[in-house]
Amino acid sequence: MRNSETAANSLRPRWPGKPAARRWGTLTLAFCILSCMAFSAALWGQTTDSNAPSPGPDQAAPAASSQQPDSGAKSTHADDTYIIGDDDILAISVWKELDLTRAVPVRSDGRISLPLVGEMQASGRTPAQLEQDLTAALRGYITDPQVTVIVQEIRSRKFNILGQVTKPGSYPLTADTTILDAIALAGGFRDFAKKKGVYVIRQGADGREARIPFNYENFIKAKNKGKNTAQNIKLIPHDTIVVP
Repeated sequence: MRNSETAANSLRPRWPGKPAARRWGTLTLAFCILSCMAFSAALWGQTTDSNAPSPGPDQAAPAASSQQPDSGAKSTHADDTYIIGDDDILAISVWKELDLTRAVPVRSDGRISLPLVGEMQASGRTPAQLEQDLTAALRGYITDPQVTVIVQEIRSRKFNILGQVTKPGSYPLTADTTILDAIALAGGFRDFAKKKGVYVIRQGADGREARIPFNYENFIKAKNKGKNTAQNIKLIPHDTIVVP
């Protein structure tokens, strides 16, 4: 009889005692708290990413501008006050008309040639004025032509410097270039240059040549003393400086 009761008791489920039940309850509660914290952290991260500000126009502009070609890097024309002259090279662009977009030299007679337009006077005009002339001429062939004229190379405004300078030759003439500027561009005087005998040969409107003296040593002395330095004149196209 006792053996049968013992076997029956061994088959009954054994429930944990009070201390063990408390430990299981504590572990279960801790697991739930940790799970809630992890879920909250993940949800917070998604919310933060969705609320992050998108890059504005100022931030996107540099990336976009870096992909645009610098079409004016080789242009020598910066404003519309320049007067086009013979031998200048003009870059003419007609929007969406590749056959009309090209570099065109100004001939010695001051004219240029362009398809559809034919010959047109360019010398003595500003780039803006020539744009208007070309636009008017193309209206008979193209709807709303958009023309751009840029002076690609300035060949009409030059001066020459000869004699005892480091780099004699022909140089582009920019605004307000003086005799002293020209000598500096040519690398300065050579050792045996006669600095008192420099002169400029200038051709007048009547075709006659005038000789304009420039005494470099007297100019430097006058400049140091704050006196008149008027002999350091501004050059004009086709002037020739001679350094004996």
